[in-house]
Amino acid sequence: MSSTNKPAKILLVSASVGDGHTQAALAIKAAIENHAPATVQVVDFMAGENSYLNTLVKDVYLKLIDIFPDMYDLLYRFSQMPLPGSKVQSLMAISMKRSMLTLINTHRPDVIICTHPFPCGAAAYLKRTHRITHPLIGVITDFAIHRFWRYNETDMYFVATPELKQKLATQGISLPRIHATGIPVSPKFSYIPEQAELTILRQQLGFSNNQPILLIMGGGLGLGDLEQAVLALDALLLPFNLVVVAGRNANLRRKLLTKTYSCAHPLKVFGYTRHVPELMSVADLLITKPGALTISEALSMRLPQLLYQAIPGHEEENAAYLTRKGAAHWAHNSQTLATTVNKLLTNPAQLDYMREMAALIAHPTASQTIATTLWQELFQTDTALSR
Repeated sequence: MSSTNKPAKILLVSASVGDGHTQAALAIKAAIENHAPATVQVVDFMAGENSYLNTLVKDVYLKLIDIFPDMYDLLYRFSQMPLPGSKVQSLMAISMKRSMLTLINTHRPDVIICTHPFPCGAAAYLKRTHRITHPLIGVITDFAIHRFWRYNETDMYFVATPELKQKLATQGISLPRIHATGIPVSPKFSYIPEQAELTILRQQLGFSNNQPILLIMGGGLGLGDLEQAVLALDALLLPFNLVVVAGRNANLRRKLLTKTYSCAHPLKVFGYTRHVPELMSVADLLITKPGALTISEALSMRLPQLLYQAIPGHEEENAAYLTRKGAAHWAHNSQTLATTVNKLLTNPAQLDYMREMAALIAHPTASQTIATTLWQELFQTDTALSR
């Protein structure tokens, strides 16, 4: 694909199983449009108008992780195994190919970028069967690689860490096709406010004291037993403020709002909000399920993290990575959660260390790096990929 005066048409395909894949896609979209003449369309592969099957898969997935996490864990590990995993991988790709072809025929892009493995697999199948020849890009939005991401037809991969680059290479993907850029996040998470701004933010939250702020999040869907977490933390005798983001879980938000008057600690409750960067900037500790986008945003803000109620599989691997790197602690239940919070708040040096480790592994400019690399390799070189 060579450089022309015509703006490139780029299709960014996400999946609304949680908020992270879409947020990553939006970060890449903004970076590409700021970098070069291109029109970028972000679409949800799991949207109801796209495919009944895709919507069914999404509903089953969400119910499994919320109600039957052990079953999800079993299926996750089963699908990673070589023989059964490859069969499931092929079946998913074949069953979703029609949805992907519909999107391609509708938007007629020059390039396809996927932030979720399902659309990537469907597009790879279409390339393998010579239905399309578009350059296909995979942006892996976890600190682990599930086999559903691995397709020889994917022309370029962007991964979170150099370790994942090497791991993907050992699985048959050539090193020049893999770029370790970090997980793409919005530039809003790269701004660290000055103390005066933080004071104003605290006042806007209604906290007139100087006590630490604990920010509790359950992702865009408000998953996890955040109510139990609040009760466990409120039993601590240490002084602190609590801020909870319940996401799109309206029932959880209502339950937590009823506790604002009975909690021993000051408590503020939000539903889905676009002010997460401000909340992270003013927080002293983030307590969250380890969704890759949330923890990557927190890393960019140099915010110490306490990871809680990880979804089996990819989120457990995310949690393991951050704890190995020293940027987070991992609490496996509400009792451990309260004990760990107590230890961290009474040991400021440990929180400082976690901030330092977060800064070392953060990639706040990942989306810009991805945009630059895409443009150079697809549109501005003599050896660019061709359709």
